Amino acid sequence: MAARAVIRFAALLVAAMIIGAAPALAQTNDPNLTQTEIDCLNRGATAADCIKRDTEDGSGERPGAGSAATNAVFLPALIVDLFPNPVGGGQAPLPTPDPRRDPASGALPPPVPPAGATAIQAAAAGGPIVSPSDLVAAEPPRAVVGDFVPDEVLVTVEGDAVQQIAASFGLEVRSQRQSQLLGATLVRFGIPDGRPVGVVLAQLAADGRTLRREPNHVYALQQAATIVNYAFERIALDARGARGENVRIAVIDTAIDDTNPALSGVIADQFDAMPDVPIEARDHGTSIDGLIAGVGALKGMAPGARIYHARAFEGGKSTMDVILAALDWAAEQDVRIINMSFVGPKNDLLGVACRNARALGIVLVAAAGNNGPKAPYGYPAAFDGVIAVTATDAKDGLMQQANRGAYVFLSAPGVEMVAPSGAGSDVVTGTSFAAAIVTGAIANLLHAAPDRSADWVEKALAATARDLGPKGRDNDFGYGLLNIEAAEAAKE
Repeated sequence: MAARAVIRFAALLVAAMIIGAAPALAQTNDPNLTQTEIDCLNRGATAADCIKRDTEDGSGERPGAGSAATNAVFLPALIVDLFPNPVGGGQAPLPTPDPRRDPASGALPPPVPPAGATAIQAAAAGGPIVSPSDLVAAEPPRAVVGDFVPDEVLVTVEGDAVQQIAASFGLEVRSQRQSQLLGATLVRFGIPDGRPVGVVLAQLAADGRTLRREPNHVYALQQAATIVNYAFERIALDARGARGENVRIAVIDTAIDDTNPALSGVIADQFDAMPDVPIEARDHGTSIDGLIAGVGALKGMAPGARIYHARAFEGGKSTMDVILAALDWAAEQDVRIINMSFVGPKNDLLGVACRNARALGIVLVAAAGNNGPKAPYGYPAAFDGVIAVTATDAKDGLMQQANRGAYVFLSAPGVEMVAPSGAGSDVVTGTSFAAAIVTGAIANLLHAAPDRSADWVEKALAATARDLGPKGRDNDFGYGLLNIEAAEAAKE
C-alpha cells in the first residue's frame, strides 16, 4: 500500500510539471491577456498586482478586457486542490470549493440518482444520511389549500421503512397505524425544524417508499348559529311507518350524551379516535344520532337502526389523521351507511378512503357545507361517490349560508329543526343536520330492501327528488328535495 501511494504521488508531481511547462495560454481561459501578464502570473505574483502593473492608468483595469482574476485558472490553485496544506504549516489553508455548487451562482444542482434508485433511496440503503437542509425537492413546493396542522404531514408507506424515511428527511414519527381503507401504513410525521409543509411534501415525493403524501388538514362540523320538526312532512316519510331495524349506520362526529332519552338503545358501539383529548362537547353528535335514529318524543328518521358512533371532533374541529382512523373503524363494523356531517379541504387520502369505502358497498352521506355561496367546494361531500346534502327550510327555501356548486347532490330539511342536544333538546340549523335526515331516510330504504346497492340508492334518490330552483340539477339544490316515498317506489 505504501509503494502504491508513493507511485501515485510521483505521478501527480509529473503531471504538475507537465502542466507548468505547457504554453502559458493553457493555464487561462482569458485570450485577452498580454504576454507580460502571463509571465507575471507564472512568476507567482497575484493577479491583481500583475494587472495593476500592466495597466496604462494604474487603475487595475485594462481597457476593453475583463478581469483576469475572474477567468484565469491558476496552477498553484490546482496544486492546492490536489495536495491540501497540512494543518499547522504556518499558512492558512485555502477554502476547499464545493464541487456540487455552480461557480457562477453558488447554487446546488439537483442530485443525479443512480440508475433505478433515488439518491435518498441509495442513502437509506447504506449511504450517508442526507441533511434535510440539503434535500432538493423532487417537485415544486405545494401550495397547500385550506387549514392544516403547520408542522405535520400524513404519508402512506409500504413495508417497514417508516423509521428510515424519518431519518432521511429529518422528520419524527408521531403516530402510525395500518389503514384498512388506504391499504397501507398511515404515518403522521412531525416536522421539528420549521420547514413549510409544502416543501416537505415536495421532498418526500423523491422517495419511492412513500405512496401518498398529504397535509394533515383540519375539518369543521357544519352547524349554523341559531318549531316543530317538519322533516317527515317535507321528505314524504310517514313517521308512523319509519323503520331502520337491522341497518347499521356509522356516524363520525363529536362525543354524544348517551343518557339522552332519544338515544336509549340506539347506540350499538362507540369508538374514540382522539382518546388523549378531554371531552367537552356532546351536543352536535347527540343531535346527529337523534335525527337519524332517535326514539321517544324526539323520533328520528329511522328508529331501530343501530348507530356505531365514532368520536372524532372536539371544539368543532378535527384533523385528517383522526378522521381516517374513525373511517377505518367504521368500515370494520360492516356498516351500510356512513354519515359525515363535516367539511374541510380536498385531501387525497380522504378521497382514497371514501372511494374504497364505496367499493365495499357503503353509502356515504356528507354535509355540503355552511360557508356561503362563494365558498370553495366542501370535502368529503365533493368526492365522487359521496352524496352531498344541502339544507332547506320549512318552505323548501335554501339555507342562506349553504355552499353552492356542481357537487351538491340532494336537498333535505336542515333549518331550525328540533333535535336532541346534550341531555335535552335544541333548535338546530345546518347542512350537518340535513345530511342526518338523508342518512335516516336511506336507512328506511335499506330496511325495506337490504339487497339494494349503494349505486341503486344514489340513482333512486337522484331520479325521484322533487325539483327545486332551475329545471334539472343545479348548483343550489342539486337534483332537488329528497322524496323518500318516490324513492321507495322506484324500480330496480
